[in-house]
Amino acid sequence: MNQEELQKLVEEISLKYFHVPFKYEVKINNRMTTTGGRYFLNDHHIDINGHFLEEKYRSDLIGIIKHELTHYHLHLAGGGYQHRNRDFKNLLAYVGGSRYAPDLGLRRRQKKKYIYECENCHLQYPRVRRVNTRKYRCGKCGGRLVLVKKNK
Repeated sequence: MNQEELQKLVEEISLKYFHVPFKYEVKINNRMTTTGGRYFLNDHHIDINGHFLEEKYRSDLIGIIKHELTHYHLHLAGGGYQHRNRDFKNLLAYVGGSRYAPDLGLRRRQKKKYIYECENCHLQYPRVRRVNTRKYRCGKCGGRLVLVKKNK
């Protein structure tokens, strides 16, 4: 699906479910990893995660578009457009939009560079950052922590 097809789909969904036209631009954003889309308050355009444009994610894409259009229409109407607002929750449930985007496995994993071990119970603590071993102790027995392994 390209930019024009996505724009047309968003306009169709807006008319069908919200009965109000969508007058702004929809952009494809391939840099998104954890969200399905984003509505911008200042210029009212919508970004859609490019990974959801594949045919196998069609139903997820429609739910994401409904979610972002809910933000859009409530914001322009002066209603509660944030996730925590009752207006948003009610309209999203009414149109059948998705509350959360499904996980595509694009999240970055942090590498555990440091492994600390308790001197007494030998419980290991993998950590991303260094730990001040004078200040912190084992959570199980209160023993001293020792740096066992440092990965690069």
